[in-house]
Amino acid sequence: MPAFRRATVSEVLGQRRGLQRVGLVGGDRAHVLTELTGPVAVGDDVIVNTTAVDLGLGTGGWHVVHWNLARDTWAEPGPGHIMKLRYTSLQVDTGAAEEAHPDVATGLDGTPVVACGLHSQVSAVAAVVKHLRPDARVSYVMTDGAALPMALSDLVVAMADAGVVDATITAGHAFGGDLEAVGVASALTLARHVQRADVVIVAMGPGVVGTGSRLGTTALEVAPVLDTAAWLGGSPVLCLRASDADPRRRHQGISHHSLTALDAVRSGVTVALADDERPDALPDVDGRHRVEMVAVPDVGPLLAAAGLRVTTMGRGPEDERRFFAAAGAAGVVAAGLAIGLGPGS
Repeated sequence: MPAFRRATVSEVLGQRRGLQRVGLVGGDRAHVLTELTGPVAVGDDVIVNTTAVDLGLGTGGWHVVHWNLARDTWAEPGPGHIMKLRYTSLQVDTGAAEEAHPDVATGLDGTPVVACGLHSQVSAVAAVVKHLRPDARVSYVMTDGAALPMALSDLVVAMADAGVVDATITAGHAFGGDLEAVGVASALTLARHVQRADVVIVAMGPGVVGTGSRLGTTALEVAPVLDTAAWLGGSPVLCLRASDADPRRRHQGISHHSLTALDAVRSGVTVALADDERPDALPDVDGRHRVEMVAVPDVGPLLAAAGLRVTTMGRGPEDERRFFAAAGAAGVVAAGLAIGLGPGS
């Protein structure tokens, strides 16, 4: 159950749209999701949720401000009638792009849709697409499988600043993208026909949840994302998770998360594989899937050239070549599939 306590803001460490980072008296730190609770100032007494830090979870030691005691009321009208975080004390009227675009086309016209199981994979996919197709428009759809506020992702901000990702959408209960979508299906069509994307990358935000069990991970959302893309007439591409450096047996080689998601997919998809990966590591699921082995440019220098420092479990491309190569392979495949696509309607 949650844990809360009172604290006082001692300094504002940084801020951007939707987010403040603040220091608290006593040395603790906290995030302020300003779209939900409004901004804070030095000297304000606040209530912070300390649960994740108390449990030692992967928050980087940050509490979350739940309410600012310096004010009695706060309101910021939303743009529509669609609520996210429904039936919680932080439900918010974000609206949804479907309200503004009720007649958006429902087909994807073959648009490549890359499904990733980890937030950090998005950067490698996008950087390789932009390297091979500098003119391609890339949209990132963030699901609600992990962090819900897009504002928490430093990576999204960096990718946008670098021009690696052109537009964003938050789907489900995730919020804070350029567009808000009710779910992944409509997010894909909005990416294609409103944001005019040539490639769509779908992944949760930072903070994947995983266990040692076969089914106990949010990374399995990859399967319904791929099936949805196929149903809408897109070209679904699976971005594999692979590692030579992860100490956990279940993620060595091609991760069991990717293999289980592939087993769960009901439609035929393209599995992107770096040309030095072993294809026999993939199960033959009724012959439905197409494995495409591709030469992958060195992802580390591409990320560095874009000013992006990306890690997975604290390891960068110099330590996790196989991880970044696997994600880069999906970028190569997506760039190839995008050739010949007309602009979105």
